[in-house]
Amino acid sequence: MIDRNGQSYGALDLGTNNCRLLVARSEGAGFRVTDAFSRIVRLGEGVARSGRLSDEAIERTIGALRVCAGKIRRGGVRRYRAVATEACRRAENRQAFVERADGETGLVIEVISPAEEVQLALDGCAPLFDPAMKHVLLLDIGGGSTELIWVRLRGGEEPALAAWTSIGHGVVSLAERYGGDRVERGAYAAMVAEIAGAVAPFAESHGIPEGAAAGTVQLLGTSGTVTTIAGLHLGLPRYDRDRVDGLRMRFGDVSAVIETVIGQDYATRAAQPCIGPGRGDVVVAGCAILDAVMAACPARHLDVADRGLREGMLLRMMRAERASP
Repeated sequence: MIDRNGQSYGALDLGTNNCRLLVARSEGAGFRVTDAFSRIVRLGEGVARSGRLSDEAIERTIGALRVCAGKIRRGGVRRYRAVATEACRRAENRQAFVERADGETGLVIEVISPAEEVQLALDGCAPLFDPAMKHVLLLDIGGGSTELIWVRLRGGEEPALAAWTSIGHGVVSLAERYGGDRVERGAYAAMVAEIAGAVAPFAESHGIPEGAAAGTVQLLGTSGTVTTIAGLHLGLPRYDRDRVDGLRMRFGDVSAVIETVIGQDYATRAAQPCIGPGRGDVVVAGCAILDAVMAACPARHLDVADRGLREGMLLRMMRAERASP
């Protein structure tokens, strides 16, 4: 087995809303981040209606990918992986997009399945699982879909993926339907009810409400919505990953932040540093998804993860190379 400590790897997650990159060096059984990039590109804007990635969205995304390609080159990256999720899965012109991205930036982008997306999110978030619990409900609120991942904890053994479901509602697709400026209370309630109806069969089939009420289920959220709410709760003058990742929030504190956010208009939300213009029109939709999931999983606390697919990709690449002859 070859010692590859100190070698650089890259992981790029191209979602419906964001383009995000991590560059990291292998250290022991984990890694140390040496560079990062995040830009809101809205690749999935309008896909739910048209079934296609728009020319404007593609241009924005190619611009962000050029930045990522430069960081990968300058970081001396030995191996990288770039994946695209729901927006590209839905878009009929996805092949033309990934071919253009390759031609103009040199980045080879894989459009991964929901099942692989779930496993990468689980791998990335596993360090935050609470060993005192029997199960974890991992919530990943995306731009075009929302994943609910039911994980069984087994003492000192690896966590086991027990079940998962992908709900075809995300912050971008919901905001396009319900609006992103000042959302009326009735519209917000309708969003929550729609998500609750989609979540209920999965939650009930796995006894999630009962387990959460009994205190044996950890609710762990990984998404821009959850980290934004955490930043607002902490009153951060600018977003600080070190203070957000791993934070535990009481449901009452989460609900207080949500109540404030849904009472504001777009301009007020966008002016807040932990929201910004890029999230100001979609954060209310994210709050509605979170509200519905909290009702289905009354765990009393929401744990926050500022990690997910990128960390999962990095760990997988590094483990595979450590194990190679």
